[in-house]
Amino acid sequence: MTSFPNPCEPRDLRDLPGCTTLLVLPPEIDFCNADELLHRILSAVDARADRLRLLVLDLTRTDFMDSQGVRLVEDVRLRLPPRVRLRVVAVPDGFAGRVLELTGVRRDVPVYDNLGEALEA
Repeated sequence: MTSFPNPCEPRDLRDLPGCTTLLVLPPEIDFCNADELLHRILSAVDARADRLRLLVLDLTRTDFMDSQGVRLVEDVRLRLPPRVRLRVVAVPDGFAGRVLELTGVRRDVPVYDNLGEALEA
């Protein structure tokens, strides 16, 4: 039997140096999993409340994202504690990157082309 990953879980959660947490998001973000992803992201933030200063959402593996994905990024931004900065990584010509560009999310949330840029900025 083939095991499929849970679409409501971030693919990877890593604590990086400098009070940074990286969350690699799933290949698809839509109405089926956006609410649960928001809950899991905010739970990760709460679990690190005393030390988190930078949250990086990695959308480089996200092949599909509808308006719920845009809402997810905006909701995370609005619900983060004031001391925590949010950065997003998305392939510029990829689906998620184009959606973020077309919807204007890039005006409110820094979006970087690769993880290295997001961590160095």
